[in-house]
Amino acid sequence: MFTTLKNAFKIKELRKKIFFTFAMLVVIRLGSQLPVPGVDRTYFARWFEQQTGDVFNFFNAFTGGSFERTSVLALNITPYITSSIIMQLLTIAIPKLEEMQREGEDGRKKIASITRYVTVALALIESAAMAIGFGRQGLLQTYNVFNVITAIAALTAGSAFLMWIGERITENGVGNGISVVLTINIISRVPEDISALFEQFVLGRSIAKAVVAALIILAIIVAMVVLVIILNAGVRKIPVQYAKKVQGRRMVGGQTTSIPLKVNTSGVIPVIFASSLMQLPVLVCSFLNVGGTGFWGEVLKGLNSSYWCDPKQPVYSIGLVVYILLVIAFAYFYTSITFNPLEIADNMKKQGGFIPGIRPGKPTSDYLTKILNYIIFIGAVGLTIVCVIPYFFNGVFHASVSFGGTSLIIIVSVVLETIKQIESQMLVRNYKGFLND
Repeated sequence: MFTTLKNAFKIKELRKKIFFTFAMLVVIRLGSQLPVPGVDRTYFARWFEQQTGDVFNFFNAFTGGSFERTSVLALNITPYITSSIIMQLLTIAIPKLEEMQREGEDGRKKIASITRYVTVALALIESAAMAIGFGRQGLLQTYNVFNVITAIAALTAGSAFLMWIGERITENGVGNGISVVLTINIISRVPEDISALFEQFVLGRSIAKAVVAALIILAIIVAMVVLVIILNAGVRKIPVQYAKKVQGRRMVGGQTTSIPLKVNTSGVIPVIFASSLMQLPVLVCSFLNVGGTGFWGEVLKGLNSSYWCDPKQPVYSIGLVVYILLVIAFAYFYTSITFNPLEIADNMKKQGGFIPGIRPGKPTSDYLTKILNYIIFIGAVGLTIVCVIPYFFNGVFHASVSFGGTSLIIIVSVVLETIKQIESQMLVRNYKGFLND
């Protein structure tokens, strides 16, 4: 990785792209400090202390602390992420969108344009809910129409501005703009989390205990990073042989290639879906101020990850079992709507391709489905392990940090993908230089 960056800085064009990306990230971090006009910036800090659920902590980590500070970037790129997922699901359900996707580059541009409009609409709805709902409770210093409209406009504009910055990083920077923006938000919270772990387990202890605690923390983080790298790099290659055929006066085909099936086929999406679904009842009850005691209060505690893996209250860990099942279920669901074995089998058959030992058509589709089911399960188990480790240490040792398994998966995945983008740009430049010579 460091060698790639070192070589990239030697190339003027790539050096400009890296500096441009860095400048945009500085703008983002500065924007996260700008308050929305007319708000009480200490409101959410006090409100967070009263919450037992971690749904808003999860959201706050994704926004780089902007939500807690109620900055103009409080909504961050979460509306864009939500709209992208919605559009991806609708592409499967609506034939018109599916047709656009098959049109190639022009179709993808149309879908991207629709995604932008959906993002602004979602940002408008979320900012209105924040300004009106929390504004009445003290978020706005003076609750009136002017301050509500100002807050809505500032929050919506901040989210749209971040979407624009993400697209500029994709076009003029190192690529993966939206992912890079999300990653820098998460990374901005890491020093605070490391400081909290240091104060809790290292500071004030004897030298021997402090060293042991520091080594254990470091070993856990390194082990999780290695596991995420293995998950991202893991690929099952399905060999494909193309039959020879006469095209004009030439014999074409006969080459051997492969279909790469990633172990972590669905990325971090199943974890986000499962976490959101688990925290939805907690969020609704928190807004309605119900379910604090009695049977439903106990149910909500089981859904709250803050109570999982606690040796003193093991019954609440049933929620962890539900969470694991949801991650696995969503891994199968999301892969099923983004990867179509039947379509791949049909395309292979039309092009004269076949998997050695497997007949073209439905037998190929069934074979791909069978292999894919094994791979999805392995990837889902790996995702679950990475995400459950922080919950385990939170429950047993009360090591509560916003930097959890989901954040780690995103950071490692984006860093690896960005390095690949830089390497590919260096490779393209070398080819151009060779052809010019």
